[in-house]
Amino acid sequence: MANRTSTQNLRKRVRYHYRGNAAGSTLRLTLGCLLGLELRLVGSGKRMTFCKAGEATLSQWMADNARVCWIEQNEPWTLESRLIFQLDLPLNLDQNRHNAFHSRLKELRAQARQRARELPISS
Repeated sequence: MANRTSTQNLRKRVRYHYRGNAAGSTLRLTLGCLLGLELRLVGSGKRMTFCKAGEATLSQWMADNARVCWIEQNEPWTLESRLIFQLDLPLNLDQNRHNAFHSRLKELRAQARQRARELPISS
C-alpha cells in the first residue's frame, strides 16, 4: 500500500487509461492481454504497447464497455485497500493476491511480455 500523491489530476489519469497506451496504463495492459491483443516492443525497444491498431481496438472496446465512477475521499488509499480486500476485483493485482484470478492474470501478462521480447521491435 503506497501513499503516493499523483502529479496528475483524476481527469487526466482516467483519460490516459481510455486514450493512452499499455506502456503507461496497467489497466490497458491487463485488458489488452485479456482481449488477446499482441503486445510489442516499440520505439527504442524499452516500451511495450499494442501498437497503433491494437491500442485503437482497445480504446474502442473501452469506450463501448468500460465505465468509471468515483467518490471523493480524503485518504483514498485506505478505501482502496478495503475495497480490494472486500470485493471481487479480478483486474487488480496490487494488494489482491487473495483473488482467485490473480495468478492467472499475472501469468497472462508475463506471457504477453515474453512474446513481445521475442518479436522484432515495432516502429
